[in-house]
Amino acid sequence: MRRLVIKIGSNIIASAEQGLNTRRLKAVTRDIAGVLDRGYEAVIVSSGAIAAGLKKLDLREKPRDIRLKQAAAAIGQSSLMWAYEEHFAGFHKKVAQILLTRDDISNRRRYINAKNTLFTLLGCGVIPLINENDPVAVDEIKFGDNDMLAALAAGLVEADMLIILSDVEGLYTKDPRQKGARIIKTVDNITPDIERLAGGRGSAVGTGGMYSKILAARQAVDHGIPVVIMSGRKSGLIAKLLEGKEIGTYFRPRQHRLSSKKGWIAYGVRSRGAVYIDDGAVKALTTMGKSLLPSGIVRVEGNFEVGDYIRCMSTDGGKIAKGLTNYSSADLDLIKGKKTSEIERILGYKYSDEVIHRDNLVVI
Repeated sequence: MRRLVIKIGSNIIASAEQGLNTRRLKAVTRDIAGVLDRGYEAVIVSSGAIAAGLKKLDLREKPRDIRLKQAAAAIGQSSLMWAYEEHFAGFHKKVAQILLTRDDISNRRRYINAKNTLFTLLGCGVIPLINENDPVAVDEIKFGDNDMLAALAAGLVEADMLIILSDVEGLYTKDPRQKGARIIKTVDNITPDIERLAGGRGSAVGTGGMYSKILAARQAVDHGIPVVIMSGRKSGLIAKLLEGKEIGTYFRPRQHRLSSKKGWIAYGVRSRGAVYIDDGAVKALTTMGKSLLPSGIVRVEGNFEVGDYIRCMSTDGGKIAKGLTNYSSADLDLIKGKKTSEIERILGYKYSDEVIHRDNLVVI
């Protein structure tokens, strides 16, 4: 294990009333700097810009108006970066700011550019500091919270572990404020029961909560990346975790790691439509590692073009796979249920025997 993605929540380093908590931020940067001195690499995904901006705007709670949120983020982002730069400089570390939106991830070229930039920074010994580009993001392109951004970043840089620093010790058997609540040390599989345990609202200044952290963890472990949700309010815990001690809640990764490309297909890009497939096609994709052929398609949903990413659904609505289609929705309406030998006769041309080739498909 060498490369870490560390997500730092708003509640750890900022509040609407006080702005940035520079004392806590310094303690966190000290811990991370100590880990780097042991030979690790770290990418930080940090919340806190909006909370820092709210203080400057004399606002005591996060506004609902998206324009005011964007203004707060624009004001607070410079304070956040300056604070990180100052504190890490005290430990002889350099940082670089990376601002991303959903479009930067879903666009394959920009995704590769971001990946190359991050790897170059890590190669130069610089700590990439990622945040969502809130001043220009709108609802259609927002990640929703930095927990999901951290999971995407972990896949982007092919991290060995995602560490989510929270205001609680980890995932509990029930609300940690209630008597008898016990921390869950290890989660082997993120089931609906686990998701229900994490249900609830987020904080006053953040957009996430335990539920968003569980969703992010599910995405990362599907990549084959282990996840730990742990307290960010106690010093020295990251080092103890990397020494093998039980800290927080550990989410065990899936056995086979997704390639960077397939991880991008699964989570980085949005679907433009869907095809519903029969039981034979479901088996071919999920257990036989086959490509999707038109004969297995029973229904087409949405309007999409060649090269778009679409979902493959079972007839009862279950999500089976996601991949790049070789045919438009209009073409698939004509060839669904047909043999590959009939494609050219029906359409007058044939791009491929496969609707989605297995190299461009991820079972989800």
